[in-house]
Amino acid sequence: MSHNDNTRRGRGAGDNPANRFHVRRTDPFDDGWHADERAPLRTRVGIDSARTAISYNDSPDIPFDRSVNPYRGCEHGCIYCYARPTHAWLDLSPGLDFESVLFARPDLPALLERELGAPSYRPAPLAISGVTDAYQPIEREHRITRRVLEILHATRHPTLLITKSALIERDLDLLAEMAALQLVEVAVSLTTLDRRLARTLEPRAAAPQRRLQVIESLATAGIPVKVMLAPLIPVLNETEIESLLESARDAGAGSAGYILLRLPLEVAPLFRDWLQNHVPGQASRVMSHVSDTRGGKDNESRFGLRQRGRGHYADLIEQRFRLASRRLGLDGKVTLRCDLFQAPAASGQLRLF
Repeated sequence: MSHNDNTRRGRGAGDNPANRFHVRRTDPFDDGWHADERAPLRTRVGIDSARTAISYNDSPDIPFDRSVNPYRGCEHGCIYCYARPTHAWLDLSPGLDFESVLFARPDLPALLERELGAPSYRPAPLAISGVTDAYQPIEREHRITRRVLEILHATRHPTLLITKSALIERDLDLLAEMAALQLVEVAVSLTTLDRRLARTLEPRAAAPQRRLQVIESLATAGIPVKVMLAPLIPVLNETEIESLLESARDAGAGSAGYILLRLPLEVAPLFRDWLQNHVPGQASRVMSHVSDTRGGKDNESRFGLRQRGRGHYADLIEQRFRLASRRLGLDGKVTLRCDLFQAPAASGQLRLF
């Protein structure tokens, strides 16, 4: 795998392109020194004052209708992340800003407790972070995800998590108790077993082998684990479908899912730039197959098609995934209980198990 100097060490995006709302943009100017002195990019964390905790959706191709998001932006820096365009609403770039200018939501747990205690609230599986990773590095300091999980644990609320971080092992105590009551399922994103590819594709996420250890740790604690091949990228990692599933099964995963590469809005040019920086020899083949699965475009936003794509190439990927999942016993589903929910007391004191 090759790459040029148009990258910053430990970051996914190569630049900070304007978002779709900017009326003006600036371009870097090379005065003969710029290429040699790219200053390290430090992560900055601001505070986002949330008005509500739970975000609801009515998307028919998402397996949950509600979620909470402790952070905006994500330091993992995955170049393919479909959430990058959300930084445009903050008047920031979906490029380097998305992975280095982050926002924590410290009031989220209190808001969540209040909303769960509303007389009209009815429980259903709630996803912790349907947008960016709840266990990204800044969670070590801010611990918002831990506090949210403590509330869901105490109220016996059905919970879904998806992460590519080993930090989730910190919360095995809560997750194991919830799993014993059929209240939680954890999905671990596993994109590639190639450490070199992972290092540039997902620069600050856990290494592939470490994610397999996470699957093993969760499964050993009795927590149902789903492996998510997300995203499957034509040419780059779709060749690994069978080996990814087998490795995850051997580590203890009990079910599996996948999402075909999505390139909404500003993600498409960022991903094209990444291809030219890191795998220029494969760039045209990758984008040709992406176009084949997206009706001749970079992206397909319609429900039912955005996750899986369409056409012959997308059908082959789906067939391979289904056959391998069935052969490895990863085609089962976990049903979470909603009948154990106990609303928080009006005083705010949560009942323990």
